[in-house]
Amino acid sequence: MRRFFIIFSVFIAAYGFFTGFVAADTLDNVKKRGYLQCGVSTGLTGFSIPDEKGQWTGFDVDYCRAVAAAVFGDGSKVKFIPLSSKERFTALQSGDIDVLIRNTGWTMGRDIGLGLTAVGVNYYDGQGFMVNSRRLPGITSIAQLSGASICVQSGTSTELTLADYFGRNNLDYTPVVFEKFSEVNAAYDAGRCDVYSTDQSSLYAVRLQLTNPEDNVVLPQLISKEPFALIVRQNDTGWANIIRWTHNALLNAEEYGITENNIDDMLKSTNPDIRRLLGTETGTNLGKILGLDNDWVVKIIKNTGNYGEIFERNIGRSSPLKIARGINDLWIKGGLQYGIPVR
Repeated sequence: MRRFFIIFSVFIAAYGFFTGFVAADTLDNVKKRGYLQCGVSTGLTGFSIPDEKGQWTGFDVDYCRAVAAAVFGDGSKVKFIPLSSKERFTALQSGDIDVLIRNTGWTMGRDIGLGLTAVGVNYYDGQGFMVNSRRLPGITSIAQLSGASICVQSGTSTELTLADYFGRNNLDYTPVVFEKFSEVNAAYDAGRCDVYSTDQSSLYAVRLQLTNPEDNVVLPQLISKEPFALIVRQNDTGWANIIRWTHNALLNAEEYGITENNIDDMLKSTNPDIRRLLGTETGTNLGKILGLDNDWVVKIIKNTGNYGEIFERNIGRSSPLKIARGINDLWIKGGLQYGIPVR
């Protein structure tokens, strides 16, 4: 028995050393490389999309830049790696990317079975429906879709959730299934179906690309929970902490009213919560715990602004997508976004 405990203790010590090494390794590798490798979508308007010059913009893109700002003080030190749904997890597992920040839902199977860890939800989404008002006029709710033809991508959770929901609610429908996302878009635009079902955020993006966007309405109801997460490799504790607390810093900055424009004035604040967040509180060095500079949050805000600013310019009411904050608003405004205290 004694021998067992000795061996077990050695194993635990070795495991702790190994995980600590792995955790430090990602940050060290990123610093040595000189830039962050951030996995994003292959192109989703408002979230991550390149322009004709190859310059990336979007909600997820700004999150990548926030991480780069925390590590380097420069949000431009990012290489964006476009990944399809099939490629995304393998790229992270193999080390081809440092973090996955694309429209990827957090589930138990992915969190446990794939050797990955989700460290925060930057966008709460769900499966929704877009209706062509010329082909199906007067539709305002999912309950009115019985008998409709619905375009959906094959081999996705969207296809399964659609079948489950309509079966559970005794609604008839005709699935019009395609393998590729682009094929679903083209089929819906060509009138091969009356309704399109996928993540609601994607529907807002797809709508802008249709021949007649104004003829298409995104219904307000959702039939699933799709929390889009920031994902790293398992046992990468130190690196996971950097991604997690970058997310929380963005949320707390919005709650405290710290913006890209007033950050220099906020450095003079006497509010202890703000001072701890910005690294100006005497005796506080939370950045050092992360392996970063003490003004890491200041660098983030100067590069990207707070969570609300990132949301508004990319996908909010002032953007082409015009998505309402809804459940992605701060908790003090009735939403689900809640910054864990930095103290």
